[in-house]
Amino acid sequence: MSRMTLLDGSLWLSLGAPRALRDVGKPGDAGYPPYNIELLPEGEEEPEALRITLAVAGFKLDELEVSIESGGLTIGGRQRDEETREYLHRGIAARQFKRTFQLASGVEVRKAELNDGLLAVELHRPRKEKRVLKVGIAAAD
Repeated sequence: MSRMTLLDGSLWLSLGAPRALRDVGKPGDAGYPPYNIELLPEGEEEPEALRITLAVAGFKLDELEVSIESGGLTIGGRQRDEETREYLHRGIAARQFKRTFQLASGVEVRKAELNDGLLAVELHRPRKEKRVLKVGIAAAD
């Protein structure tokens, strides 16, 4: 599988993780949940920022998890199946998912927020300070 990197030469993350790690759920759910990746405007005091937004309608806050391990951002969700209800028709299934994004070096998670069924995870990359080091020149004898 080829790797796809985002944002041209300005590497942020990679979507080339093996499918088994990237998507877990029912067969055919490879695209679930749908997500957007957007570049946020850069301010004078603000570092470069990126937002990953996943459509997680129906998930409660305690059914979602965002974690970082070994340079990978993992976003997962697991809904509990309510067995006490009796359905005449069930078109909305209880689901689970797991999405993994490999973060580039220096990229950090700023925050994660759930609002109106959308889980937004903001990433930022602090500006590198430009340093100039002067190297002394010794006279050769």
